[in-house]
Amino acid sequence: MKSFTTTLFLALLLLFSSGLSAQAGSESIYKDIQKLGVLANVLYVAAHPDDENTRMISYLSNHLAVNTTYLSLTRGDGGQNLIGPEIREMLGLIRTHELLGARDIDGGHQLFTRANDFGYSKTPAETFNIWDREEVLSDVVWAIRSTKPDVIINRFSTDTSRPNHGHHTASAILALEAFDLAARKSSFPDQLSFVTPWQPRRIFWNTSYWFYGSREAFDKADKSKMLAIDIGSFDPVTGESNSEIAGRSRSMHKSQGFGSAETRGESLDYIDLLKDAEGTIPKSLFEGIDITWNRVAGGAAIAPLVQALESSFDFKSPSKSIPQLLRVHQSILALPDSDWKRIKLADCEKLIKDCLGLFVEVRTNKFKASPGSELLVTLEVINRSNTEVRLGSMEVTSNDTVFALPSTLVYNQGYTKELTIETPEQLSIPYWLIKHPEEGMYKVDEQKKRGTPADPPSITAAVTIEINGTSITLQAPVIYKTVDPAKGEVTRPLSIIPPVTVESVDEVLMFNQGHERIIQLKLAAVEDSVKGELHLKTSLPDWKVSPAVIPWSFDKAGESITVQCTINPPTKSSRADLIPEISIGEDTYHHKITTVDYDHLPYLSVVSDAKVHLQSMDIKTTPRTVAYITGAGDDVPASLAQIGYTVDVIDIESLSASSLAKYQVVLLGIRAFNTVDALAYKNKILFDWVKDGGTMIVQYNVSRGLVTEEIAPYLLTLSRDRITEENAQVTMLSPDHEALNFPNKITQDDFIGWVQERGLYFPNKWDDAFTPLLEMNDTGETPTKGALLVAPYGEGYYVYSGLSWFRHLPAGNTGPYRLLSNLISLGYKKGKS
Repeated sequence: MKSFTTTLFLALLLLFSSGLSAQAGSESIYKDIQKLGVLANVLYVAAHPDDENTRMISYLSNHLAVNTTYLSLTRGDGGQNLIGPEIREMLGLIRTHELLGARDIDGGHQLFTRANDFGYSKTPAETFNIWDREEVLSDVVWAIRSTKPDVIINRFSTDTSRPNHGHHTASAILALEAFDLAARKSSFPDQLSFVTPWQPRRIFWNTSYWFYGSREAFDKADKSKMLAIDIGSFDPVTGESNSEIAGRSRSMHKSQGFGSAETRGESLDYIDLLKDAEGTIPKSLFEGIDITWNRVAGGAAIAPLVQALESSFDFKSPSKSIPQLLRVHQSILALPDSDWKRIKLADCEKLIKDCLGLFVEVRTNKFKASPGSELLVTLEVINRSNTEVRLGSMEVTSNDTVFALPSTLVYNQGYTKELTIETPEQLSIPYWLIKHPEEGMYKVDEQKKRGTPADPPSITAAVTIEINGTSITLQAPVIYKTVDPAKGEVTRPLSIIPPVTVESVDEVLMFNQGHERIIQLKLAAVEDSVKGELHLKTSLPDWKVSPAVIPWSFDKAGESITVQCTINPPTKSSRADLIPEISIGEDTYHHKITTVDYDHLPYLSVVSDAKVHLQSMDIKTTPRTVAYITGAGDDVPASLAQIGYTVDVIDIESLSASSLAKYQVVLLGIRAFNTVDALAYKNKILFDWVKDGGTMIVQYNVSRGLVTEEIAPYLLTLSRDRITEENAQVTMLSPDHEALNFPNKITQDDFIGWVQERGLYFPNKWDDAFTPLLEMNDTGETPTKGALLVAPYGEGYYVYSGLSWFRHLPAGNTGPYRLLSNLISLGYKKGKS
């Protein structure tokens, strides 16, 4: 039985490629030949996407040719998003694929645990209180047993006295604990049906002066157990330093604004020994560890074959290496069974494919298909070498059908064949999102899926070829391909989608108590000639929806219709769900599609539950028109429109005193003063408009990277102060202030049920003109008063709020709606309407 270690490694190879159509050149082939002679694994451990030291990963995977895996305990769901409005699970999906893109550049692999990034945590104790500590620990042990690292490197320190993100310290604590537990049969024994116990040789902490507070403090630190590594080493084969590769890799974290320079020259990184299984203090990373073919039974005979392969490689004609590669392949096949045998066999087969210049692609003319349907695909294979290659067969993962394809591939002559295959029943729902997550953990029942970075392609084709009597099987994902007039050739993953989907524009619908709303639902067809009914019901009987059944029909795939229904909420505050179900014969679906479309990521069609949250509340508004200046991106305008405000998203470049004349309120999106360059000079226009009677509301900005320090008409200094406990006690400092009384009387009930956090990046210094309205603190910390500041300016008002409106409004929290409505209404009683 193929071990899970090998299965995981091969799955990661497929995830990191766009298919076998991507052709490696001589430079890449030569680097892979070098890796064929190195048998070593390293596991790098941290907490989030973007925590990893890409310079170290690039050094290990490229300079040392070591299999290097980054274990990120979370997918970064709780972070901010610089490139769009996605938050929580969809942001986690974006950051997952940013990590995959980063590893594709620096040559590493990627794994996760089931830990849910619930937001910033100030201590590991709080982190472990929210995560299921034992389950996350089991996932770290699983990662060690699955990848069998010789060395583990932590990004963060286990020292709880150092100021750090609680998730960061927690990741280091768990990795150090798992270092010992992974070797014990008594630890998490259920895993041993798939993996064997494994003892890494040593574990390090990838330290730097940053963790010591200054270069001076680091220079004085005890370095007796530290190794200094020049991660800036230059490779004349590629013409790049590892740090240049690392800069491109780190720049994949675009949602976090981590574009990085590609540096050159010597650059020392330090790793501090935490533990060695044999109690030694090594002078080099792999001291005492055999990372050659000698570590494998019978492998000594293979090392000279690989050396001969490397020394004889012809950059102008890689196919000349095929005979030697086949000798290496046969020698590996003859070895006793082991993980290294299977991993290196796969490496060797990839090299054979690349040296042949072999193009293998299985494509279809649509990127959405319904489950269990027929799909026409085109297989294209081209042998761009003079080596004789015979095509044998193709088998797809969606069923057991094997297509016999006996044919000799003629040099540079394309072989194409159209085949009809069946799509799988499994919808394209990310495996960790199939079950509703808890605050601290994702629910994944199947052990073998835990930790894998993403689902495998919806359908994979196994194409068998034969070279000089040696048969190898190549895996190719079924992809969609088209030609865009502007972009040229474009590919997308194939997604398995219900025949018809249904969705509301808003995931949460807000209602004033006792006031009905007419809402719209969009139905879209994936298949031709399909008809059925839309059934609508609510989760609570005092919420009424009509009609309950709406018939529909589609002639062609791609068609869509919009239907309406009326929802009557109860005359009290209440939360329920609208449950739309698509009925097609005996089949029922309740899914919507969310697309992720950014240039640096694969196009994703994500299937999820179409359930719509309903929230009724007692809320009053004023007839004010709001101009919205978009920052990093959020859904606040749509949220305000739900409670009756007219919100216009305006172009900052055309902003002028006259263009603002029709508005009573200007609301700036999150991080606007970090992302909108024009605010460096348009801010004066806004301040003058406030002076003339307008109300300006600024949402949170990050304290670093402001386009101007003048974010307010008065002194206002941002800090990194934040309240991470969403239920932290709130004290109203000025209970009689208009912002806390009109048109909604704010009470302690309005601070119940918030999500993830109260807010972030609060000011810590401000002019006396500001009135702080709220005081709050996390457990054991000094209270802060910077969450919500209001200042009159001329005839108008300037408001700065670090409260996380961008999270609380889309989540349907009633208190933030009522409070923001009050801020929008500032000045209304004075006739400024």
